[in-house]
Amino acid sequence: MQTVDQILDRALAGKDLSEAEGVVLLRQTDAGAIAAIRETSDRLRHKQSGDIVTYVINRNINFTNICEQHCSFCAFRRDEGDEGSYWLTEATILEKTTDAVQRGATEICMQGGLHPGAKLNGTSLDYYVRLVRTIKDAFPHLHLHAFSPQEVQFIAREDELSYAEVIAAFRDAGVGSMPGTAAEVLDDEVRRVLCPEKINTAVWLEIVETAHRLGMPTTSTMLSGHIETPEQQMRHFELLRSLQQKAVERGDRGISEFILLPFVGQEAPKPLRRRVGRDQPVLSDSLLLTAVARIFLGNWIANHQPSWVKLGLAGATEALTWGCNDIGGTLMEEHITTMAGAQGGTCMEVADLKAAIHSLNRPAQQRDTLYQYLTSQKGVESEVPV
Repeated sequence: MQTVDQILDRALAGKDLSEAEGVVLLRQTDAGAIAAIRETSDRLRHKQSGDIVTYVINRNINFTNICEQHCSFCAFRRDEGDEGSYWLTEATILEKTTDAVQRGATEICMQGGLHPGAKLNGTSLDYYVRLVRTIKDAFPHLHLHAFSPQEVQFIAREDELSYAEVIAAFRDAGVGSMPGTAAEVLDDEVRRVLCPEKINTAVWLEIVETAHRLGMPTTSTMLSGHIETPEQQMRHFELLRSLQQKAVERGDRGISEFILLPFVGQEAPKPLRRRVGRDQPVLSDSLLLTAVARIFLGNWIANHQPSWVKLGLAGATEALTWGCNDIGGTLMEEHITTMAGAQGGTCMEVADLKAAIHSLNRPAQQRDTLYQYLTSQKGVESEVPV
């Protein structure tokens, strides 16, 4: 069996690791070995993405928390009529978008529950397209990062459409990219416990690949730190890497970033909370997985982002030394993780993100959704700590 040093040397030489090699890294408990993994991830981050740490000014709009599904980790969803259930009007969505633009946002991230009521005045697709046009008609240059693979499957099922028809309609209406959420862990044994009503692994992969083929880039995620094993984590990474390799071979834009989403269970349904045995993420576990994600995926997915909502800003800042090159967005209004009991907050000011980046003596740079720099008059140099 290869040693940790041999595996890390292969990674530093530019080789793609195997799933088995990744499992070896994830199973390390020796402080020296973990320190070597961290150092390797940081060196690869420098090689693959540079020293600049990016951020995006964006706003989350979760247009409804009414959902037909009952995922075991979700504290966000409600049934219609439940206390705390909501369904935003188009006027409210436009008001939130206008406020975001006035605060400098370049991106709206929009996702919501799977609400059967979307068909009340036409098809489900009609409703979703109206949401897009509400935003794009008012702000045509705003990037709309919207609707997960699960939402695509929901609309396709409700309206008897193909996934390609749904995605093409989103693209043509003005959606710029698809969130790689609803992935949780791409292992059907895990999914049968976490989210038995959600799409399976094959369907998630099919929808994301269809988006790539239709010219729509996506992000990628993993919900970690609950019931999954290191082997299942590495299988998830392998599926993402393979998906990206095929996109690159076709010349598609593919996956723009990977985001690790550690499990927050404080307000999750009790059966899963009891099974996991903790309410908040274990930072050390998240950091090791973050480092291995960079080592395994970095040749193909160059941008890696922690979740300050789930880890707190201090934890997310620490993740910037474990392979991450991006600190995420301002969000302005985060509900899903906060309702699960996360302590990171619902909004982050640009000044706080930049201060966190500068605390590591690394330069900060605003970006757009697809990782193009948005420079000030003085350019990136104005963002370097002094």
